Amino acid sequence: MKFDFSPKGAMGVTHLRLARLWIWLGLMLVFGICVMSLISVPAPVRSLMLNDKLMHVAVYACLMSWFAQIFRHDLARLVFVVVFVLMGIGIEYLQGLTPSRRFEVLDMIANTCGVLLAWALAYTWMGKILEWFEKSMFSLVAKPA
Repeated sequence: MKFDFSPKGAMGVTHLRLARLWIWLGLMLVFGICVMSLISVPAPVRSLMLNDKLMHVAVYACLMSWFAQIFRHDLARLVFVVVFVLMGIGIEYLQGLTPSRRFEVLDMIANTCGVLLAWALAYTWMGKILEWFEKSMFSLVAKPA
């Protein structure tokens, strides 16, 4: 597999018909992660949470996989890797400034692992789930009765 890190067409999205919708949903996901990472979590909810580090990996893997499916260019994906790793680190520092949260280096590592896992999986069939979903939905709508 040959990677393309040239800037030409890096942010182009030609494979998705609803690209704007998917991008907006992704931005809402980023916002939601930021908010949920900084608010106080009530004790009953905290007790329901499974493994904290697995949750960090899963959330950041979902975030990266979402944008890696929209932006398929290798340079764009690399930029998202850097942005989301820095976001995970920055949020941890902000958590250290809040009274109800703690700064944890292991959370930074878990966030980064999630981003890297999704980045790698984006080059498999998993990187085309959103495109498959769109094609399936539009083929159902386009079929005559």
